[in-house]
Amino acid sequence: MKKKVLAVDIDGTITLNGWGSIHLDALAKLRSIKDAGNHVVIVTGRSSVEAWLLSIFGGLTHLAVGENGGCITSGDTMHHKMLGNKGDCLRAYDFIKNHFNEEIKEKLVFPRMTEVVLERTFDIPRAQKLLDEEGFNVNLFDSGYAYHVNTKGIDKGSGLLNALEILNVDLEDTIAIGDSETDVPMFNVVKNSIAVENSIDELKKIARIVTTKKSGEGVLEGLDMIKSEISM
Repeated sequence: MKKKVLAVDIDGTITLNGWGSIHLDALAKLRSIKDAGNHVVIVTGRSSVEAWLLSIFGGLTHLAVGENGGCITSGDTMHHKMLGNKGDCLRAYDFIKNHFNEEIKEKLVFPRMTEVVLERTFDIPRAQKLLDEEGFNVNLFDSGYAYHVNTKGIDKGSGLLNALEILNVDLEDTIAIGDSETDVPMFNVVKNSIAVENSIDELKKIARIVTTKKSGEGVLEGLDMIKSEISM
C-alpha cells in the first residue's frame, strides 16, 4: 500500500473539547500512522515553532507548517523557511488600527515571523474591504481563536504544497484534517479530507468525510473510517 501524508490542524482538531489540551489518544494514533512509514505533518495557524515542537515530542514528521502557511519549520535542528512577509502584515495592522472606531489590538501569542495575530474584536469583512481598496497585499482570516493578517497568496493550502515539495511526496497521496475557515484553502488543494463534527459549514461542504464526533474524538473516528487506505 502506498504511503500517505496526513496534514493535520491543531486547535479544534486534535484537541480535547475544541480547545486547549491535545487529545492524547488522537496523537498516539497519528504517531502510530507515522511509525508505519507515513508522514504526519502539522498545518496550523499557530506558530510553526509550536507545531514543530509538537511534532518532535509527539513523534510525528519533523516538519510543520505554521502561521497559516507563512512559515515552515523542519528538521532536527529547527530550520525555518519563511513564505510570508510580516512587514506587509504590520503595515496593514497599523492602517486598520488607525481607521476603525473599534479597539484593534494584537493578541498575546507565541511570537510570529510572518503574520500578525489580532483579537477578534472588529468587523473583519469591513476591514478586508478597506485594505483591498487601499491596495494592501494581505488577507484576513478568522481561525475561531483569533484574526490573522497574512500575506496574499499565503494560506494553509500554499503552505502544504510547499511542505510536500520539501518532503518530495505526491499531493494525490495527501489527506487533510481540520475544522476552521483557515483550513478551507488546504481542503481545496487535496482530494481527500476529513472535517471533524465541530467544523464550520463551509469546510463540511467540501470535505470528503464529516465525522459525527468533535475534535480529537472526531479525528479518531475519521482515521478509523479511512484505515483501509493507510498503512498502520
